[in-house]
Amino acid sequence: MVSTIANVDVKQKDSSQALVIAISCSAVLEDTDEDDGKDQSLGAALPLLEALQTVNQHLVAANSAESLLFDVLLVTTDERQQQSARIVSSTKHHGLEVSRFCFSGREDFVESLLENQVQLFLTAEPKEAAQALQKGILSALLGHQSWSSPSEQLRVLFCDKDVITTTPANLAPATQRFWSQLGAMRERFGVLDSPVSILVMTAHGGRQRLGDTLVTLRSHGVNADEAHCLAGAPQGPVLDLLRPHFLLGDGDLK
Repeated sequence: MVSTIANVDVKQKDSSQALVIAISCSAVLEDTDEDDGKDQSLGAALPLLEALQTVNQHLVAANSAESLLFDVLLVTTDERQQQSARIVSSTKHHGLEVSRFCFSGREDFVESLLENQVQLFLTAEPKEAAQALQKGILSALLGHQSWSSPSEQLRVLFCDKDVITTTPANLAPATQRFWSQLGAMRERFGVLDSPVSILVMTAHGGRQRLGDTLVTLRSHGVNADEAHCLAGAPQGPVLDLLRPHFLLGDGDLK
């Protein structure tokens, strides 16, 4: 069974205009003993949530009527749906701007993503990301670098090596909308000191491969802030330097 609760402490976004992002609860709040009476500790997605809030704050400060904002949902994908009151309390205690809470289980969490018109699902579990992708929902993994990502700037990395290799054909419309909206959001800010940074990294090939990747992104309304051509070099050191909040692969953009 799927249930959705609106956060009355957060101004609700216009979902037809906003960029709707769902984050797995397990990546936001660490699972603890539900009988200890304490709020749950924050997980790896904390810098991401703070960065999304920072972007929204900058957008509203520039235009109080702005509708192109991040609309953040927290989604349970396991038995923690039974801890709904505690999850809501913990989120509010830590001041996280979550618009809605979707309580579901392993078998029906994708249904909650579809019902809420989610455009990007973020999780630390590859199996969950693959399940969402199969239903046409753009998904990405939150990796170890998420812990050290900045909270004052959202950093999205497009890499020409797939993060999730199984990408269905029905993903194309959702992907195009996501990149189009993200690109439009980035255009709201200037070249310097933007709270949104779009990074590109090609793992293989030379300058031509990088150039082709940039052209593809531009065709979807996205201009990159940084571009890196690894030409087969190890990705680890570059990822540690770039500190992206999440990665999207070339299988996610056709």
